[in-house]
Amino acid sequence: MLVLTYSYRIYPDLEQELQMLNWLETCRQVYNYVVGERKDWIDSRKCSVNACSLQKEYIIPADTPYPDYYRQKKALTEAKKTNPELKAVHSQVLQDVIGRVDAAFVAFHQKRTGFPRFKKFGRMRSFLFPQIKGEAIDGNSIKLPKIGQVPINLHRPMPEGFDLKAVRVVRKHSGWYAMLTLKADVDVPDIPPEGHALGLDVGLEYFLSTSDGEQVSRPRFFNKLHRKLKSLQRRLKGKQKGSKNWLKLIERIGRVHENIANYRLDWQFKLAHHLCDRAGIIFVEDLDFRILAKGFLGQHMVDAGLGQFVNIVLPWVCWKRGVYYSKVNPRGTSQECPECGAQVRKELKDRIHHCGECGSIKPRDVASAQVIRNRGLSVVGLTADEIACGRVLSGALPRQDRTKQVVAGAIR
Repeated sequence: MLVLTYSYRIYPDLEQELQMLNWLETCRQVYNYVVGERKDWIDSRKCSVNACSLQKEYIIPADTPYPDYYRQKKALTEAKKTNPELKAVHSQVLQDVIGRVDAAFVAFHQKRTGFPRFKKFGRMRSFLFPQIKGEAIDGNSIKLPKIGQVPINLHRPMPEGFDLKAVRVVRKHSGWYAMLTLKADVDVPDIPPEGHALGLDVGLEYFLSTSDGEQVSRPRFFNKLHRKLKSLQRRLKGKQKGSKNWLKLIERIGRVHENIANYRLDWQFKLAHHLCDRAGIIFVEDLDFRILAKGFLGQHMVDAGLGQFVNIVLPWVCWKRGVYYSKVNPRGTSQECPECGAQVRKELKDRIHHCGECGSIKPRDVASAQVIRNRGLSVVGLTADEIACGRVLSGALPRQDRTKQVVAGAIR
């Protein structure tokens, strides 16, 4: 199964926009109620070892079952009989909200995220129609259940052989968008490791350095619009919270942040295609950029978007272009000589690699990229000579997670 997500701009009229805004607010209230119900059940099963809370103790009978996904869906059906606001929203839209809460708690129990939090006003920005047919698109309009025909800008045609399965309506500061989920029942073979191998070392002094010696300077997306953003935020400080002028400035600030994100994403896609033009195999370090973003250089890490490039943009472009992509162990890549394998200790301030064993001298980041390339080739069972001759060894290769790459990378 191949899954793609195409994003198109939609233009609802005033009545439809008000209806969708009401839906978002209702979804937010349902989200908070479901999170609160689970939180109260968990809090009733624990307390401090030495004292009770000074504020409240929410007591739930011991035989009360945990409000899981199915019990909360059943309770939602009963609540719709007496609440007209819930009945006004499409049933599957509200069911998906409960599914989002359940997925958040699953991620929390797997220690991938923190405890799910309540959403403030305006923080719910999308709702999903999980079942929709291809007949919903008629010409330059799309029919959304209970909303009606909405004009859509099909700026690029949908690929042949794909069926429309779901639509997510997203509200951004620049307008409304429809994320169309397209599926095709096909088997996508794994990409074999063949062609020129390229190792990439990412950082802040240079956005990335390749094993071929190319170094790409780090662009500063935030700095380009920092003065405009600072001016708008200074004006926002003098406005009354919740007023019309305050809301207008919030929209303008949001559009500036959206422009920064668009500039960054466009630049990263162009860089990914540039790398794929020059290689058939790409290796990167398996780094946790969430930890790096919490350091004293966190602002620059987030501005560069290293995690977005390594984990989302580059894997998707490699898959689309037929380039083998893999990650290697990042431990000690900057302390190893790519020529002879000797350990060359370097401080962070040392930017030149100088090996005392073989006499190799080159930029530190380029040397690290070559070590990454060598480690990647050893994982797939190839050598530099075999890659140059175009030979590929037989046997099982590490299988890449195609579904995750396609879904995450379908932003382009």
